[in-house]
Parts: sequence; structure tokens; C-alpha cells
Amino acid sequence: MWVDPDDDPREAAAESADERGILLDSLRHYRLTLEMKCAGLDAGQLARRSVPPSTMSLLGLVRHLTEEERRFRRVMTGEDAPRLYRTDEDRDGDWNGAGADPEVVEDSWRQWRTEVERTDRYLAGVTDLGTWNTGLSDLGPEPGGRLQLRDLLVAQIAEYARHCGHADLLRERIDGRVGQ
Repeated sequence: MWVDPDDDPREAAAESADERGILLDSLRHYRLTLEMKCAGLDAGQLARRSVPPSTMSLLGLVRHLTEEERRFRRVMTGEDAPRLYRTDEDRDGDWNGAGADPEVVEDSWRQWRTEVERTDRYLAGVTDLGTWNTGLSDLGPEPGGRLQLRDLLVAQIAEYARHCGHADLLRERIDGRVGQ
């Protein structure tokens, strides 16, 4: 087990049992899970790729989810938040640039925490899950279309959940740790 169940930070009671509280608690849970799956690893381990031809690594997941956090600002507020890692020339830059350099690791975690904080600050200021986006959306049936905050939250939770599953497998391959 990663932590004693009594000490698991993900098991803290939700702020409220309403829709907003449940969604925010789920997002918090998966963010903490990502951090737990990466804890205690060095730069080489974090950058270790899964199996060829995949470029997926735990560090790549952190960078990829940083880009997903930035999406909140672009979609919900229309803020100019250009991608940090992906480019037109390298659509997989979040994965490809996830090298075993301690500075890359440190910068990737710093960027992720900054984007999580920005997303949380936005979410703290908006209580209505029916709030419509003001920026262009790349989600939904019509890219560039409208969506509500709840839709983006559900998409973000799904993104984290999917990648936490990947993180489980990557971590098991690195050092055999599984669980929780």
C-alpha cells in the first residue's frame, strides 16, 4: 500500500455532497493520486518509457496533464495560455521532451503545480457549474463550440482518471509498486 488508509490524503471528506463538491473532490483525488504514483522516484525513473513504440512516462504524464490544466484557462476564460510543451512541429512534445534531466523534472512539477493553482483559483471564483465558456473549446461534438463548466470538469476528471491508470502500470514497471 502507498499509505496507511487512515493517512490517505485522498480520503478526506468532501466539502459538500452537492454536484460541485463531488466534482471538485474527484479532481482533487486524481491529482493527489498522480503525485502519489510519482513520489520517491528520481529523474531517470520518472522519465522511463513504458514499452516501445510508446513514449509514455510518468514525467510525460505530468507534462501532459499540465497542458490539460492550461486548457481550463483557454476554454473557460479565453485567456491566452499557449501550450508549454506541444507545438505544431511536435504534437507530442509533452511526452517527447520528458527527459531524465533533474531540471526538466523540477520545471515540469513547478509548471503543473502552477497550473493546478490557477485552475483552482478560477474554480473558487465560479460557483455556477452552468457557466459557459468564453474561449474556444476543443471538446465536445463541435470543436470551438460552447460548453458548461461542469462539462469541462467532467472531461478533466476523466483525463486524470485515465492517466492515473497509466501511472499505475508505469510505476509497477519501474519498481513493482502497485495499489491504491
